[in-house]
Amino acid sequence: MSNEKTNIGVEPVYDAKKLGNGRMLLLGFQHMFAMFGATVLVPILTGLNMQTTLLMAGLGTLLFHVFTKLKVPAFLGSSFAFLGGYSAVTGANKAYGVDTPAEMLPYACLGVVFAGLLYLVLALVIKLVGVKRVMKFFPPVVTGPIIIAIGLCLAPSALNNCATCWPLAIIALAIVIFFNIWGKGMAKIVPILLGVVGSYIIALILGNAAGLSWISPVDTKAIADAAWFGWPIHVKQTVFGGVDFGNTAAIIFAITTMMPIAIATMMEHIGDICAIGATCEEDFINEPGLHRTLMGDGLATSLSALFGGPANTTYGENTGVLALSRVYDPRVVRIAAYLAILFSFSPKFAAIISAMPAGIVGGISFMLYGMISAIGVRNMVEAQVDFKKSRNVIVAAVIVVCALGIKFSSGMGADVLSGIDGAVALNVGSVTISLSGLAIAALVGIILNAMFPDKDEVKGIQ
Repeated sequence: MSNEKTNIGVEPVYDAKKLGNGRMLLLGFQHMFAMFGATVLVPILTGLNMQTTLLMAGLGTLLFHVFTKLKVPAFLGSSFAFLGGYSAVTGANKAYGVDTPAEMLPYACLGVVFAGLLYLVLALVIKLVGVKRVMKFFPPVVTGPIIIAIGLCLAPSALNNCATCWPLAIIALAIVIFFNIWGKGMAKIVPILLGVVGSYIIALILGNAAGLSWISPVDTKAIADAAWFGWPIHVKQTVFGGVDFGNTAAIIFAITTMMPIAIATMMEHIGDICAIGATCEEDFINEPGLHRTLMGDGLATSLSALFGGPANTTYGENTGVLALSRVYDPRVVRIAAYLAILFSFSPKFAAIISAMPAGIVGGISFMLYGMISAIGVRNMVEAQVDFKKSRNVIVAAVIVVCALGIKFSSGMGADVLSGIDGAVALNVGSVTISLSGLAIAALVGIILNAMFPDKDEVKGIQ
């Protein structure tokens, strides 16, 4: 019996139900490896616990799937949008009578809890006014360029990782391309997993065993030193055990710093859901509904932060895996979530992944981030966006320039952290709101589209 649905001249879409449990497990591993590199980078940059981060990514993903009726194949990993907020809160420890920056992390997490609750407010608004009215502000001429910009904004991080060891990056990328184009059977569906494992083995052979200077070695000592089992949650790092609720000044500062960031992440969430829908050729905005995806994302973020984890967000890396593997069954993503939860109890596994040379991560990301931008292009082509119309050209052009220009410009408020997205800083009283380039691009695109309406462009949302 065939394992795929296909038409002549069209790439096959694989039916996960016919793949069997063993192959489904491999696909789950592929999704987990795809998200791991970016997910663990957030705790490295902020000081949050890596095992907690992995546990909350798995639990948050499952919570998201429950709220979306088990229909949306999204994986929720660590959000980079809140990095500036973490830096601001932890750096103000002396001003609020807290001994060390690390002890301010639970306060920052409390702020993220409230930021996640803002998602519920927007979800309620959408439920009350109707998603069609809301999505009239997000036609393909707006969402397409935003999806393209998501991939392009991620691209530099892939190249930076590649630059640490181009030979490994090229090997990883070559393995992915080879199996995706010429692979047969299961090998064609799991090229990311094969790329990671294959290039990792080559790094061990050439970098460690042979000692070649042009191949990054694997830090095998860190793997050997790591324990097999470790509890992923530590009370002192949670909101319950790490926040002095008598220190109201610190609490208010953390909440007012973190909550406004949700404005940006909610705009990005809509773009991500549109990207996943375009990949799977499903209308997730209407079914299960944007209000449900927002609730799932927001509650997953609040849950993670309560227990000392970072804010969660739908992951572009896994959208890229969906596009590459053409297996869209949400159960595959849930398997990745179960695996993330399981391995969060093993510091040794975390060490194995953390020891992966950055060049491998770069080579894999090189492909995945490009797939996201390609999805945005396809989204506009299928919606038949007419670029003979000047208003469409203007909307798309301004979105892309805002997203990319603000990200890489220090003249718009300076980078929130070295190497992290640039942002526009808006001062509202004593509160500074930092909007990422993507958030500004979304807002400007919405405004321009509303100012110069074109009924033809909303036909795909009727």
